[in-house]
Order: sequence, then C-alpha cells, then structure tokens
Amino acid sequence: MIDVRAIAEVHRSTVARWHQAEIDNPYEDFLALVCRQHQCNFLLWHQEDLARSPDATHAAIAAVKRAIDELNQERNDAIEALDDFLVRNLEAWGTRLRPRARMNTETPGSAIDRLSILALRMYHMEEQANRSDASDDHRAAAAGKLEILRQQHQDLAKSLAQLLKDIFAGRKELKVYRQFKMYNDRALNPAIYGAQKRPAA
Repeated sequence: MIDVRAIAEVHRSTVARWHQAEIDNPYEDFLALVCRQHQCNFLLWHQEDLARSPDATHAAIAAVKRAIDELNQERNDAIEALDDFLVRNLEAWGTRLRPRARMNTETPGSAIDRLSILALRMYHMEEQANRSDASDDHRAAAAGKLEILRQQHQDLAKSLAQLLKDIFAGRKELKVYRQFKMYNDRALNPAIYGAQKRPAA
C-alpha cells in the first residue's frame, strides 16, 4: 500500500532535480505529501548553509533564523500530515488492530523525515567526493562517509518497510503525536506576547 522504494525515489530524484530547476511536486496522494515534507528539508538545508557563511551580516543571519523557524514549523506539520494520512486510511485498507498490538517509538512520518535528510546528506556528500578542487584525502574521506550514509539509508528504509508491514497487519498501533511547537505561536512564546504587552518607549 505504501512503497518505501517509491518514497526513496521521490527523495533521490527531487534532490537532484531541485538543484537544477525550480521546486515542483508532480506527485499524487501520499507521495505528494512525501514530496511536500521533503521540500521543507531541502529548503532548510540551504538556509542552514547561509546561516554559517562567514560573510553573513547580523541582519542576514537574523533573517535566515526566522526563515529556519518557519520552515521547521512547516516540516513538523508535514510529518504529522504523513501520519494523519495513514491513520485516516488504515480502516479503508482493511486494517484491524490486533489484541495486545504494540506501539513504536517512531511514527512512519518521522522515519520518512529521516530518510529525506539522509537523501540530502548523500547528495551533498557525493558532491564532496567528486570535487575537482579538493585534495585526494578530502575526496577519499567524503567517499567513505558516503558509503556509511548509504548503509544507514538502506537500514532505515528496511526498518520503515517492516514498521509499515506491522501497522497494516494490525500488529502495531499508529498514533499521531503532536509537536505543539511553541516558539512560533504568539500566544505561547513569552518573548512575543511579552513584547506585545510592553508599552512603547
């Protein structure tokens, strides 16, 4: 019902494509949600790069920090949307929870988020392994790290496939746990609502 190989291919192909062209989302249903969540990580990755530039001004860093906060909120919302989709459709797919079904420490949405980040790391580590302006030692070190990343991706993809299989079979229960991020909420972040209460100088 949910093909982990298809998810990994969305991650792999879009990372390569988005470095050459505009961000797009040509997918449907669950894979469209996968792509949307992956887009948040793609944009976050490059904002994080900007924040660490030695040439960045304080004003630029502040702007990047606000962009990162907004993207992190979107990323968490997108992870929850992946899990919400699965919860909504489990019954329609004929899933019945078995007695004594177990819980999992991580939801499928969270695992998909980690696969997305690994796809970004592999793409950029491969760039480093192929840099013509870098030393042989640099390229060799990057190539070694790339192999480790590929193994981690393979292991995580296998674990996600097993988790989904258990969920679809009713052996594991899927619940959506809300993050309730407070830093972007004007009513919950004291630095924001406190500033609104202070009289103007």
